[in-house]
This record gives sequence, C-alpha cells and structure tokens, in this order.
Amino acid sequence: MTAAPQPNVIRNNAADHNDLVASRDDEETVAAAATTMTQWRGNTVPEKEAKALRHVFDDLQDHFGYQRVDPRVRFNNTNLARLGNGRTWFSDLDFTYDIKGDQCNLAYIGMDVCVDLAPKLVHKHGQPMLKNYGKSWVYVYLPQLTFDKFKSYVKFGTGWDVSDEGTVFDPNRDTVAIEAKMHHESGQPKPSFWAAKEKEASAGDMSFSRIGTVQDVSSHSSQQRIHRGVGIFSVSMEIEGTANFKPSPRMGDEANLCFNLVSFRTWGTTDGVAPIVHAPR
Repeated sequence: MTAAPQPNVIRNNAADHNDLVASRDDEETVAAAATTMTQWRGNTVPEKEAKALRHVFDDLQDHFGYQRVDPRVRFNNTNLARLGNGRTWFSDLDFTYDIKGDQCNLAYIGMDVCVDLAPKLVHKHGQPMLKNYGKSWVYVYLPQLTFDKFKSYVKFGTGWDVSDEGTVFDPNRDTVAIEAKMHHESGQPKPSFWAAKEKEASAGDMSFSRIGTVQDVSSHSSQQRIHRGVGIFSVSMEIEGTANFKPSPRMGDEANLCFNLVSFRTWGTTDGVAPIVHAPR
C-alpha cells in the first residue's frame, strides 16, 4: 500500500537550523532584526509580520481552495488552556508561511469560500430563528475537498484530528457550511468587506476596494446574496477534557475548529450554492 501524500507544509530541518544559527553575527543583531518595525495600512508592525500580512491580505497567496496548489504553510497551536472552570480546553492556531524562503508567522489564514448574506426565515411569531445572523456570525460555504485538506493540515501541524461538529454537509453539492463568528461589539474591529474593482480581471491582476464591514453590507437588500471570494480567518481549537487533566491527541479526542471571519474579498455573487434559510439542527 502506498503512503498517503503529506500536505505541502514547511518542515523544520535541523541542518538548516544549525546553518542559520552559525550565520548569525550575535544575539543583538538577531534581536534588532526581530524588532524592526514598519507600516502596514496605517498600523506599525514588525517587518516580518508586515510581509506575512501583505502575502495573505493583499496578494491573497497560500490560501486554501478547490484545485489550488497546496499552500506553503505550517499550522501551529499555542499551549492548551482551560476556559474558565469548565471542561473545555482552548488553543489558538497560528500559521508559518514560507515566503520565498523566509519563515513568517501570522495569526490568519485564507480560504476560497462563499459568504451567505441571504435573508433567513423567521418563526411564525416573528422572532429570528438564527439569532444575530449577519451581525455576530454568518454561514460560509466551501467544497468538502477544501475542508478536508484544511483538516489534514491541522492534523499534520498539531497532531489533532478535527471533528465535523458545527458544520452542515450538503451532499447534493458536496459542500460544507461553517458557522463563522464575527466581531461586532463596540471597540472591536469588525470584518472588512472588499469588492473587486474589475470583476473580469485575472486572479493575479485583480484589485479590491473596501466598501464597509460585512455587517454594513448585509444590511443592504441589494447585497443580500451569496458572495464568492476569499475569506480570511483567525482559527482556534476547542477540545473537551476534564478540569484537572489536559487533553492530548494521543488519547483519541477530536478538536472542534472555531472560525472568526476577519476580512472578505469578493469578485461577485453566485446562484450555484443553496443557502441555509433556517436552523438546520
């Protein structure tokens, strides 16, 4: 039996690491390089972070999508911490991008998705069935194959298998719906919504204009459609354990992924995806 193909991820190489260490002049040089700051969209950030931000947000590189080249990125998880006094343990994911040989860490990852801003059904008493839809969360749809590849990167980078809890599978279109959270409280940065300036441009030449937040756009009836494009997310994991014992991948537990939509680039709407119009569970 042939071995299963591994994701196109970045691997740590001891020899490369030793060569890198040997090439360093001294610790002060390394520290100075790590703290060099620059501007990205009016924010002062470390140079390597700015490089990764441009790579992911501006150039839309190394994101997950159907029939796309495997992203050159490694998934990493922070130390598990328990949420309050409960049994749930929590960890953020971060991502190491290989940008022309430079290893750059970032807290965000992109995927080809459809964002559902279509209206939802209401109860006969007039109360929304999907509370705060379009304000604090939205459905995003993506091919099952794309989601499976994303989960394989989680497994390879963190050791955790991923549960399908919280997703809705459409067998007719072979798509998965994910509940993506959105910041919406006062003082929180709401997810930005960008539209292509020229929808007929090729992917490499496409540029976008910011037209507001996802919440702003969803409030306009003319925009209450399913929009296709690239969603950029922060991702965390939640694992059920016990109050006194930290869960481990070796124990056979599964991680639930939590997606937070940070920004969305769209090049148009689609009628090829059936929207969820009421609570599926």
